[in-house]
Amino acid sequence: MNVHAPLSPLVSPESEAPSFQGLIRRIQAREAVIGVVGMGYVGLPLSEAFATAGFPVLGFDLDAARLSALRRGISYLGHFADARVAAMRARGFAATAAPEGLARADAILICVPTPITSHRAPDLSHVVEAAETLAGVLRPGQLVVLESTTFPGATAEVLKPILERGGLRAGCDFALAYSPEREDPGNRAFTTASIPKIVGADSEPERRAACALYDAITTTVPVRDTRTAEAVKLTENVFRFVNIALVNELKVSFDALGVDIWEVIQAAQTKPFGYMPFFPGPGIGGHCIPIDPFYLAWRAKAEGASLRMVELAGEIARAMPGRVVERTLQALAERGRSPVGAHVLVVGAAYKRNVDDTRETPARDIIEILRSHGARVSYHDPLAPELLVGDTLMASIALGRDALAGFDCAIIVTDHDGVDYERLVRETPLVIDTRNATARVDPALAGKIVRA
Repeated sequence: MNVHAPLSPLVSPESEAPSFQGLIRRIQAREAVIGVVGMGYVGLPLSEAFATAGFPVLGFDLDAARLSALRRGISYLGHFADARVAAMRARGFAATAAPEGLARADAILICVPTPITSHRAPDLSHVVEAAETLAGVLRPGQLVVLESTTFPGATAEVLKPILERGGLRAGCDFALAYSPEREDPGNRAFTTASIPKIVGADSEPERRAACALYDAITTTVPVRDTRTAEAVKLTENVFRFVNIALVNELKVSFDALGVDIWEVIQAAQTKPFGYMPFFPGPGIGGHCIPIDPFYLAWRAKAEGASLRMVELAGEIARAMPGRVVERTLQALAERGRSPVGAHVLVVGAAYKRNVDDTRETPARDIIEILRSHGARVSYHDPLAPELLVGDTLMASIALGRDALAGFDCAIIVTDHDGVDYERLVRETPLVIDTRNATARVDPALAGKIVRA
């Protein structure tokens, strides 16, 4: 259901743009086949939402291991249970690597990664590859929606020209829209079907078709065009990016002033208006927050504008792993221990609590910096059994009996629920806590804990 009244058309009444009513009728009758390109953290739950709503769903991915798992009813995402994949298959979900399969889809949703380059410029190679694949099978009457995060203008300037190479025209022969993903892996309070969907298109008929599609699984929020929808997603992530940077700076300043940032946040969030809590940490990870703001900064710079707050927030985020290591070395020195040869345990390698996703995790930087100081580093993460650090593939160690003996220090980077922090503090001489995970540990052990 739309949460806004229909927007004014972006095409003139005299234009002969089609209404896409046939497509809308198929959607409303649950007869439309939904194709989802990219079976990752966004595409898999999105496929589940449409399958649960009664649509035939076809998942497209080039990863053979993923396809094999899906065909066997097995999940490869830690927060997405096998039973959910099995339920999708029972409802008719199928997975393929054959582009021809997408030709029979009525709506095709692109959910592929959009990383940044080493120079913090957008890398749309996966979007381009998906578009080139679709261009070869696109047929009249289809709806194509980009869900991957990108800069304002990318749908119209990058995706659209590729799709039109075969002679079909967006807004006339097929509908094109942008609806940014809003997944939060591991957050059980929300599902794909409970999170409103932003929907933008460059003509009213295309927007109606896209809204009809997403209305079938959730509430839609239509906006004027694809550029606006792209900006909405970036605004959401810039908001988090800048505020996380702010609270990390406050943490450093409050530490110098002898003030506990965690107690400050706990007290501040009792205010029922005008304040929203953000929490400090060892850095920012994941695919969205440390990357997406630079899509907007890059685009703004290309147009002669600037986003100084985003650039500054990026500098703060990149500095946090180094600050954690600096605090660790200081604490070791205070206890008469040199970093050279010190055995350090990094606890948690995923970028956030209770997920297995290690993309852009600050744990990598912390491990590399520690090694540069001569430390021996191991890590433990019950959800991430392997972690590639530089050219080295590390394996998570088990915390069995006596496993903590011999460690000079432990650094809590990710505060998974499945870790016994009381035991960690009891059996380790020094614990650097970047997440306030030891807040409930026996106060008698407080002298072994350094908050960083």
